[in-house]
Amino acid sequence: MGALAAGTFTVVTSEMLPVGLLTPIGGDLGISDGTAGLTLTVTGLVAAVAAPVLTLLVGRMDRRVVLVALMGMLAVANLLAANASNVVVLLVARVLVGLGMGGVWALAAGLAVRLVPGRRVAVATSLIFSGVAAASVLGVPAGAFVGELGGWRTVFVAMAVVCAVVAVALAALLPPLPSTGAVRLSGVLGLFGSASVRTGLLLVALLVTGHFAAYTYVRPVLEEVAGAGAGQIGTLLLAFGVAGLAGNFAAGTGAARSPRATALVICGVLASAVLLMPVLGRGAGVPVAAVLLAVWGLAYGGVSVSTQTWLMAAAPGAREAASALFVGVFNGAIALGAFAGGRAADGWGTTGVMWLGGALAVGALVTVVAGRAPEGGDG
Repeated sequence: MGALAAGTFTVVTSEMLPVGLLTPIGGDLGISDGTAGLTLTVTGLVAAVAAPVLTLLVGRMDRRVVLVALMGMLAVANLLAANASNVVVLLVARVLVGLGMGGVWALAAGLAVRLVPGRRVAVATSLIFSGVAAASVLGVPAGAFVGELGGWRTVFVAMAVVCAVVAVALAALLPPLPSTGAVRLSGVLGLFGSASVRTGLLLVALLVTGHFAAYTYVRPVLEEVAGAGAGQIGTLLLAFGVAGLAGNFAAGTGAARSPRATALVICGVLASAVLLMPVLGRGAGVPVAAVLLAVWGLAYGGVSVSTQTWLMAAAPGAREAASALFVGVFNGAIALGAFAGGRAADGWGTTGVMWLGGALAVGALVTVVAGRAPEGGDG
């Protein structure tokens, strides 16, 4: 479990590094914040396609071998990003990150059921997804700190080293994981026939799009709305991440009992925090912005594990196919959110990205209320 948690930590950190480095990347390459945000959009789009496609292509290959190979690809991609001389080279590197990230996340997400007894699956799933929250706790803030000390390129070099170490750990610590049966396209597409799967995927799409429309541009929001200085950004992102780690484990326990109730709480809290940021943050400054950011992190920290649990419960006989769909939609939503947020940032300013993100979170709340939860999980 620890090696898989390290894997999810590494892929999400690799994907999310531009969030804490958006301003220096844009300044060095001579591009706007909106254009710099495309480094996240491209990665999300590629990962959205890679997750289901790679799951189909790997067929009956040993999942341990595939995970190690994909982690090696991530190391190469981060080295390429570190040496990018212009935005085109950087985007090519981010395409490779998307390929590796989509495959690793899709395969790792459904492995808990194969590695632990049934009664421990919920806890094991939370542990795997703790890597996602830990990426916010350690990865993104650490990237911001290192970026302040040594420049954004140094951050990508360090991330390449971390990817290589995790690849070795996966090879050494995971048991052989031969496929339990090749995933077929008909099996993936057939999941759309389930009302609870459709509701879960729409929930993911709205909630994650809303979050990333706002969070991709959180650095300029904190700087311009709350008046945060460059030296405070890493600390503020750390508060977001620490809260997110707590939210991950709380939501994992809650979702195992009641997917719908857990999703309702997450959507409501996240929407409130995002919508209040431009209202309260501008007048009260950094302290209130820090509190709102921590509340936001607490809510978002539970999104991955709770929505994954929802889809696993909705498709208990097709967990790997459901994981592929989940990761595909999740990363497509990251790309869409980053893109929509970029357009809002360039057109409406930093306040606009917060209103957009909050509105989409409210849409997710309505989806949970009106949609169908998995059997045995609130009906």
